[in-house]
Amino acid sequence: MAAALDDAVAALLSVWEEARERTTNRLSTAQLRVVMVVEQHDGINLRRLATTLGMLLSSASRLCDRLVAAGMLEREPGRSDRREISLHLTPEAARLLAGLRADRQARLAEVIAGMSPAGREALRRGLGDFREAARRVPPAGPPRFPPDPGGPGGEPYRSQAGAPEPYRPPVALPEQRSTVAPVEPRRTHEPPTSTARPA
Repeated sequence: MAAALDDAVAALLSVWEEARERTTNRLSTAQLRVVMVVEQHDGINLRRLATTLGMLLSSASRLCDRLVAAGMLEREPGRSDRREISLHLTPEAARLLAGLRADRQARLAEVIAGMSPAGREALRRGLGDFREAARRVPPAGPPRFPPDPGGPGGEPYRSQAGAPEPYRPPVALPEQRSTVAPVEPRRTHEPPTSTARPA
């Protein structure tokens, strides 16, 4: 069931991505996520935004700087704490999201029109149940890789790209024999010994 849903979601995401490229080509995927979170939580502060998106505070701050420069976000002092900065959408950002949803829903309607009435009703009920179940599931933490029992301390080795690699113990290199002939020690010249007897 999970594999079938994953396959269907891949097709759904492709429809969404097409709509995003047509409507919000000015924004990256990460910037669009920020705009949508601010829309859902108007007045959210930067720290809570970073926690919601699962990113570093500095990364969220840089994204907001770009969105403010693009006219998508506004910063205001917080109502409860003036030291906190609250984030709000601009009217331009609201229009952009409305256009995105309209384009996305029009594309989805074309796909749904090819389904049978029974299939559409089953999809509607199933998505409703899925949405309610997803709300009850706590958010997932950062990905954890299973420990490698062969590695030191049970931690997997990682390549430069960050992917875990299985632990491989060091391999002893075979003893290599030198193929160079030994050099004879250099002999110094010694004068010949005379065998003549003194007169």
